[in-house]
Amino acid sequence: MSDFNYQQLDEIIHSRIRLAIMAMLVTVDEAEFTFLREKVNATDGNLSTHLKKLEESGYVAVSKSFENRKPVSRYMLTKKGRTAFEMYVERLEKLIKK
Repeated sequence: MSDFNYQQLDEIIHSRIRLAIMAMLVTVDEAEFTFLREKVNATDGNLSTHLKKLEESGYVAVSKSFENRKPVSRYMLTKKGRTAFEMYVERLEKLIKK
């Protein structure tokens, strides 16, 4: 058995919805709330809660604007978020390989 410690997994990312959000955002420059909602298959409230936790952790940044008088929120990974996601994936790979 390896000396892998499952507690090294980032608990912010380790939620299924937050992991899905991070996995989507790592593939794009930015994504609108509606795009993430569709891809992650979450309700508005649930997605909002998880995005806020990622934002508070410094993993995700948001820009808000209005288009045709409708609010539009765009989310993107921060450098800190990208690094955290890469480390998360690396640690999972270690766990799987052992």
